[in-house]
Amino acid sequence: MKVAALFVETNGCYFGLPDVDPWDRERDARTYAGPHPVVAHPPCARLWPQRASTSPARRHQRAHGGCFASALGSVRRFGGILEHPAYSDAWWAFGLPRPRRHGGWYRGLCGGWTAHVEQGRYGHPAKKATWLYAFGVDLPSLNWGSELDQKSAALVSWCGNRTKAGDKRRRVGKAVAARTPTQFRDLLLSIARAATPALEAA
Repeated sequence: MKVAALFVETNGCYFGLPDVDPWDRERDARTYAGPHPVVAHPPCARLWPQRASTSPARRHQRAHGGCFASALGSVRRFGGILEHPAYSDAWWAFGLPRPRRHGGWYRGLCGGWTAHVEQGRYGHPAKKATWLYAFGVDLPSLNWGSELDQKSAALVSWCGNRTKAGDKRRRVGKAVAARTPTQFRDLLLSIARAATPALEAA
């Protein structure tokens, strides 16, 4: 099954794969109109300053250029999975169920499921705590847990990964921190490929 990879790095780990259609900044994944299930990596950095608005979702959309809202809409329409830094304010802004840190999938009223996972368990040099949102797919058991809090040799200090006072562990650079390890990419693609035929054809 073909999968669309949305908001991905140009010439990054989603490029050159069979049955994967990568959408980078130049293609503008906000314009994706299907029909394939998706793996979505909406950017976490703000694209321009926030402005006053009537709702948290609209305020977040303006701050992030509508990327998260578009990614969430694509996942819900075509099936698939979205990943974002753990503790992202997008979860609050869009009313998504907050996952627990020690494992398991949690269902929201929208019918979607969320989970907390660490990319360090899938080959990333740092812990890189991540929240997932899945819709219309079969849910696999993941490599749960958070023991890497104490064991990782490097830690990402931005995008929701925190340190305790006095922690002097080496920190990885932003470019390295942003990369998706191959093992984690393959996991996300396998989840998206489990989208139901009805959603894929929507």
